[in-house]
Amino acid sequence: MLRRMVLRIFINAAALWFTDILFSGIWFESTGSLVGAAIVFGLLNTFLKPVLLIFTLPINLLTLGLFTVVINGIILELTDFFVDSFHISSFGVAILAAIIISLVSVVLQSILNDE
Repeated sequence: MLRRMVLRIFINAAALWFTDILFSGIWFESTGSLVGAAIVFGLLNTFLKPVLLIFTLPINLLTLGLFTVVINGIILELTDFFVDSFHISSFGVAILAAIIISLVSVVLQSILNDE
């Protein structure tokens, strides 16, 4: 279980780092803030995202699941709110970054997951 948590934090940190490289609207003040943001991002995805998905189920069904991208952007903005040394310039950047983070996370999880 600990190995899985560390792997998930590593995947989140790598995805956030890659997104930081791609977009000038996202930046970290230090490597520690990157790890802190990865931990907060993982916690928000674990505990808050399912609740948001349930509350937005009707609009998510109407958009055929595309509203999930907006929810991911909200989670990323909340990460920015909770981690002082992590910055996102706008909500549009957060949505684009959420798409990239999702893609990078899926690729890394498929490569690194041996279960």
